[in-house]
Formats: sequence, structure tokens, C-alpha cells
Amino acid sequence: MAPELALIGLGSNLEDPARQLRTASMELARCGSVEALSSLYRTAPVGGPAGQPDFLNAVLALAPNASLATPRAMLDALLAIERRHGRTRRVPWEARTLDLDLLAFGERTVVEPGLSVPHPRLLERAFVLAPLCEALPEWRHPLTGASACEALALLPSAPPVTRTGLDWDAG
Repeated sequence: MAPELALIGLGSNLEDPARQLRTASMELARCGSVEALSSLYRTAPVGGPAGQPDFLNAVLALAPNASLATPRAMLDALLAIERRHGRTRRVPWEARTLDLDLLAFGERTVVEPGLSVPHPRLLERAFVLAPLCEALPEWRHPLTGASACEALALLPSAPPVTRTGLDWDAG
């Protein structure tokens, strides 16, 4: 039986975003086996205070270690990685050093305080759907059955999401 994959959205727009995402991806690799990783995408901020720099975004699919085999355990690990990267939460959707979102966890549906899986806005965000469509084109939303590529095509005039030429392995 194939392991449940944790789909993780990565984003950063402060303090060398490419380095933040590279370091976070290495930390996530210690949490399990990386099964898929999108390219890095540049996107304009969605919501939040005006004047923020553009974001770099990506999606990573992880087969979690046994200790992280529940959505809550995975979320706790993601929040710990964010804190190590200096993430603070003062203003919704403000600029940030690192944002790690648990987008989905296998076919599970979880709604509890502080945790909703699949992510409630996953199908509304081009900056998530474009990298997810690239990394896992066969993935289907556990509630709607839509693929990331189908959902992306249905978004009304979303802000541009541009695949960068940045390399995950660059120093």
C-alpha cells in the first residue's frame, strides 16, 4: 500500500525567499521521503498589506515518517520549521520569511481547531494550483475530485503565476 502523501505549500517573500525555500525543503526531507517537488514560482501577494514584495512559491509532496503520520503531527512539524525561519504572525497575509501550508494529507478530511485538511482555500489559489499541477498532475482533491490542473483552468483571471528559472540546488 502506497503511503499517504502530505502536500505542502511553501512560500516566502522576505529575507532571500529562494534560500528560505531551499532550506525549508531540506528540513522537510528529514520529515519523510520527498516524492515530488515543483519548480519555484513567482507570484504577486494575494491579500494582506499593500507594498509587499513578490512571493516565491512551490509545492512539495512528502511521504511522512511514522512520527508524522497524522495531519496534526505534520502541521506541528510545519509550524516548528516556520518558527526556526523567524516566522511571526501579527497581521493576516503579511510578508513572511516562510509559510508552510498543509494542503492535503492523502484522502483525509479533517476539520478541527487550527487544522482544516484539505486546505479550505486550496482550489482558489493559483499560486498553489500551478506548482501542484506541475508536481502532481494526477492528484485529485479529496472532496471535489478536481485535479489541480482542472481547478487552475477554472480560476477567474488570477494574478500571474510565473515559473522561475531558479534552481533548488543553487547555493
